[in-house]
Amino acid sequence: MIKNYIKTAWRSLIRNKSYTIINITGLAVGIAACLLIFLVINFENSFDNFHPKKDHIYRVLTAFKNQQGGVDLDSGIPFPTADALRIDFPQLKDITAVMRNRGSYFMVTTNGNEQTVKKFKEDDTFYAEPQFFNVFKFDLLAGDKKSCLNEPNSIILTKKEANKFFGDWKDVIGKTVKLDNKLTLKVTGVLKDIPVNTDFPLKAVISYATLRVKGSDFYNNMQDWVSIISSNNCYVVLPENQNIKQFNVELAAFAKKHQSAEYASQSMQLQALTDLHYDSSVDIYSNHPFSKQLINAISLIGLFLLIIACVNFINLATAQAVNRSKEVGIRKVLGSSRKQLIFQFISETLIITLLAVALAIGITSLALPPLNQLMEIELSKSFLFEPVVLIFLAGLVAGVTLLAGFYPAMVLSGFNPITALKNKIAASKASGISLRRGLVVLQFCIAQVLVIGTLVIISQMNYFSNKSLGFAKDAVVMVPLPADSLSESRMSSLKNQLLEAPGIKDVSYSFAGPSDYTSWNTGFRYNNSDKKTKFSANLKWADAEYFKLYKLQFLAGQPYKTGDTVSGYVVNQALIKELGIRDPKDAIGKYIQLGYNKSKHAQITGVVKDFNVSSLKDAIPPVLMGSWKKMYQVINIKIEPSNINQSLASIEKLWNKSFPDYLYEYQFLDEKIATFYKNENQLSQLYKVFAGIAIFISCLGLYGLISFMAVQRTKEVGIRKTLGASVGHIVYLFSKEFTLLILVAFAISAPVGWYFMNKWLQAFTYKITIGPGIFVSAILLSVIIAWLTVGCKAIRSALANPVNSLKNE
Repeated sequence: MIKNYIKTAWRSLIRNKSYTIINITGLAVGIAACLLIFLVINFENSFDNFHPKKDHIYRVLTAFKNQQGGVDLDSGIPFPTADALRIDFPQLKDITAVMRNRGSYFMVTTNGNEQTVKKFKEDDTFYAEPQFFNVFKFDLLAGDKKSCLNEPNSIILTKKEANKFFGDWKDVIGKTVKLDNKLTLKVTGVLKDIPVNTDFPLKAVISYATLRVKGSDFYNNMQDWVSIISSNNCYVVLPENQNIKQFNVELAAFAKKHQSAEYASQSMQLQALTDLHYDSSVDIYSNHPFSKQLINAISLIGLFLLIIACVNFINLATAQAVNRSKEVGIRKVLGSSRKQLIFQFISETLIITLLAVALAIGITSLALPPLNQLMEIELSKSFLFEPVVLIFLAGLVAGVTLLAGFYPAMVLSGFNPITALKNKIAASKASGISLRRGLVVLQFCIAQVLVIGTLVIISQMNYFSNKSLGFAKDAVVMVPLPADSLSESRMSSLKNQLLEAPGIKDVSYSFAGPSDYTSWNTGFRYNNSDKKTKFSANLKWADAEYFKLYKLQFLAGQPYKTGDTVSGYVVNQALIKELGIRDPKDAIGKYIQLGYNKSKHAQITGVVKDFNVSSLKDAIPPVLMGSWKKMYQVINIKIEPSNINQSLASIEKLWNKSFPDYLYEYQFLDEKIATFYKNENQLSQLYKVFAGIAIFISCLGLYGLISFMAVQRTKEVGIRKTLGASVGHIVYLFSKEFTLLILVAFAISAPVGWYFMNKWLQAFTYKITIGPGIFVSAILLSVIIAWLTVGCKAIRSALANPVNSLKNE
């Protein structure tokens, strides 16, 4: 019996090829989009799930009370925190400090026929305590977890890095590498290559004890409860019966105990490892946060795309019903029950769905590489072998078959056999015209919401690109500067040589660019006050040429004098506003002191107009600028845009001459600023794809419906043309209903799109206003695409010879 159902269903599908192709294509595209979204979500939800203790691992965060009475969180903690936690909370058996070191490079000396030195740049270098392996499950291929990170100047490499450095990971134990041309490290272990679904992208792990050695960059911070670096983190494993709220209370008391009363606004709290990947407000090592709101949003989009595809099937199946009325009548006369007919038509839907799933798997395989590149993820092409994917596909087949097939089966199986055999089933009745209109409206509602969302995101991205940041960002090359005393002695010479090179206009040294990921925030004492300010300032150490190079606008005063140490300060509008100063001139000559350091006590020499120090998502903070040669980490070089390649070659040659033992690299400032909006650009690209898919599926359905209408109204068109109707009138006849439905859909989708996108824009301090132009563009785009879809078939029908339409009567 089942074999007969399948055979009959297959014959029916082959007989109606156009109907079958349109349905399979629409369903396949919808299912492929849904499957891709599922793979992305499944990947993002799998981050760090392989750690056995994952449900009990927490990161210690620093909490700051802000001026608005709320709390700002920072992933960094004071350096003594881990050791103090071990003493104050003996019930915590597993505690580890871990710090990421950005932008390191390694020098490896190899002995062959000739001794050679190879240089490798690595962004993912970590410092970790031996307890790191008690908290997290990262397996070693060589070395002992308990001892490999005990001693200072020890390092473990992943298998991939060990092969890259030495050629073969199996004999690297005991060999040495040089870090940043300063520190010689002994290889004590080899890590199994790290899974891609982790927020700990380990490549090289150095013993945390290395930081405690006298002379290291952070030696003076080891007992400092004030300084906080965002990349220095602490993780703890809580006992199973530990109450989180209660522990947060104890942690706040712990922070108060160890910090001075001057920092009473600074506390600590926990963040679960299971929440880490979804929180973009606090730094994570992988730079790949994926918020739960975004997961919910794309899940909903995936569901909507699937619904659009199912709506197509329902529309076309019910519209096609009139052509199958005689078949249903004959089957009923020959004894078929309604239950059997329902099963027959569900079988057809199942076959279409299975074929669509097979095609969708092919589309998904082709789409994976560009999706991986866009999202910077690593989805495997062998996804079909994952049990969770097979379960999802099985559920998808069952759900689509029932959702798309049930209503058409009920319509088709419900025909009266006598009426059907007399061919008196009206097209309008058989196709469920009211439902069909409602489904078309639903399709275009979803498509237009996605179009509106896409246009808003594109407009916001354009706003980011075009908005003035308060400084000149174009044609500025930034080159990282080696951090040692020898490099400091060569800075003046290099600067003079660069200024003499053709195509180079200005050169300046600084801690960071005017707009940068890196931030250094501190409180200070104003005008010889005994108390610190209640707010922190963003420190930007830079020489006096910095203001000229970036064209920072002075509202009062002038730059400080060039020098190796602090000789004066320049502040921004936001800082004097926090101090209650209205006229910038009133700030000139006032004193600022950082901490208790008398060498950092100097007068304000100038006030500059506010400029954006980070992403446009954030408000401009108070900024404090001074000259301190020891803190300079980057060379800012302004070049002539007309001959960039020659200028870059000159910079590299002079840099290598000054620092032959270091690795040269550079980045354009405008390119660096563009990376601030990487997630938004990814979202923009995704929305474009989703909106395109939604419109494609909707138009595919429109094309199917107009094709059916053209067949049903062939004689009507012939009569109208015989009576003098023009081609334009016939096209209008076919198009007016769909145009009206699209307008109705727009009336519903416009407020929905405005609500959700206005909510999305609230995350940005600087944002566009959603104006009428976006909605006009959305409706025009939808109507034009629909007209193009309907118009082709309508024109062909209108141009048909009426004699051929009428002679078959």
